[in-house]
Amino acid sequence: MDEAAETVPDSERRGLIGALPERLRPYASLMRLDRPIGTWLLYWPCAWSVALAGVWGRWELFAWFLLGAFAMRSAGCVYNDIVDRDLDGRVERTRLRPLASGRVSLRGAWVLVTGLCLVGLLVLLQLPVPAQLIALGSLLLVAAYPFMKRLTWWPQAWLGLVFSWGALVGWPAVTGMLDLPAVLLWLGSVAWVVGYDTLYAIQDKEDDALVGVKSSARRLGRWAPLGVGLFYLLALIGWSAAIWRVRPEWLALVPLLPAALHLLGQAFRADQDNGELALRLFRSNRVAGLLVFLAMLVVGLSAAP
Repeated sequence: MDEAAETVPDSERRGLIGALPERLRPYASLMRLDRPIGTWLLYWPCAWSVALAGVWGRWELFAWFLLGAFAMRSAGCVYNDIVDRDLDGRVERTRLRPLASGRVSLRGAWVLVTGLCLVGLLVLLQLPVPAQLIALGSLLLVAAYPFMKRLTWWPQAWLGLVFSWGALVGWPAVTGMLDLPAVLLWLGSVAWVVGYDTLYAIQDKEDDALVGVKSSARRLGRWAPLGVGLFYLLALIGWSAAIWRVRPEWLALVPLLPAALHLLGQAFRADQDNGELALRLFRSNRVAGLLVFLAMLVVGLSAAP
């Protein structure tokens, strides 16, 4: 096998990325174009917040937030690879990433980040000023995230702050102001992110230990599945509190039951020594997010005048 072939991962030879012109494939790989799960996980808190606010005829917000989630998640992936390019080269699972393997220049990566951020700016301009200001408040958190795994055993908590921020933006995008239900929704989403990203971190425990990277999965050890369950429980409490503020009736909590069963099922099946299972459970959170969205939409539309 020639040297060029050895630096190209199989993911760039098949599927969506493999169908692109060869010179574009490393950039698509930087954006994780073949792994849309991150876009969905960033999108769902935005959609929950819009739905729980009652939508008020602003159905186009769901599409704008989806575009924004795609652009900003892609930009975040590229930025993360810029920061971690030396670290990635030392880990078997990530050594073939475009920056770590030298197939994309640092300048090219920064140009890509800039272009994606311009798409995010286009989405931002569609929102009311209060929502714009709140959205901009996340930038420092986003910039600091790649460094957290070097500083704390709980980088998953920092990711929770970042990936849940849309819950604080969606509500004022509909109503023009931030209110307590959105804050409660955000807190619940932070706990959800810590739970599912702990699952994701289980698959990387050995590599993380080898290069000295910290994670909640390493900190919790054999208690990681229990930790996932506890964080999911906190998420359900936060979401229930948000629903209660909108519609203070026990019946309003019933639509959340399918999501609760799904998340608790994840926690019961999790195994701290089975990385492949942990990855499958992590990916199933796109379904969990959809179930929570349907619950918020039912409650929001039923509470709206």
